[in-house]
Amino acid sequence: MSGTEQSSFSPEEAEQFRRDGFFVARNLIPAPYIAKMNEITTRDLALHAGDVEYEADLQYPGAPSSLDSEGGRTIRRLRQAISRDPVFSQILKEPFILNRLRQLLGPHIVVPMAHHNCIMTKQPKFSSDTGWHQDTRYWSFQSPELINLWIALGEESPRNGCLQVLPGTHIEPTRRDRLDDDLFLRTDLPENASLLATATPVELMPGDALFFHARCFHAATRNYSTETKRSVVYTFRSIDNEPLPGTRSSALPELLLS
Repeated sequence: MSGTEQSSFSPEEAEQFRRDGFFVARNLIPAPYIAKMNEITTRDLALHAGDVEYEADLQYPGAPSSLDSEGGRTIRRLRQAISRDPVFSQILKEPFILNRLRQLLGPHIVVPMAHHNCIMTKQPKFSSDTGWHQDTRYWSFQSPELINLWIALGEESPRNGCLQVLPGTHIEPTRRDRLDDDLFLRTDLPENASLLATATPVELMPGDALFFHARCFHAATRNYSTETKRSVVYTFRSIDNEPLPGTRSSALPELLLS
């Protein structure tokens, strides 16, 4: 059964999400959406169009040392995806996405434009490693109950740096002394070894959609393949979980879906 034939999570799938902090809905996004998103991605990567983040901007392991060094203009993210083409907002209004979000967050769903709302790319030669982190580390909302949606535009596997998750880490807060100065989970700490041993790669095919809690720890290696990996990523909140005034989370307008 394709994802669009089942317009909501089954009770078992919803329970799996609540337990693990993530769920993959296979074959959820119809091929015409994937084709159009790939078309826009190809165009904007070639033009370096709009709001762009380069690998060199973040200086993660494997990234070029500066914008002027070899590979310095390797794009990491095409930000503000919703502003790039109507397809990026149209997909969010489809019942097979909106109904699932309502099951997880409640009847009224908002897209914060300040977080994710991007096309993530991982390019072959100059991509980087992203350590174990929770997306809520620098976000400021009344509650950390936010959901991310990750749409695969192509195949994703450990070879090209697919997302990895630590199941269940969305439930309990993590003590500050288990994190480094940048709020990444410390991999050198014996206390974290058993947790890191649960790491699960999320392998995806084009059209698969990963729903994951913003507090679920996740990481990714660089891309070891010869092809660019592409994903579209969004964040959602319930209408009553407002961003805190004066923070980065409140810096941009938001999109009310329902």
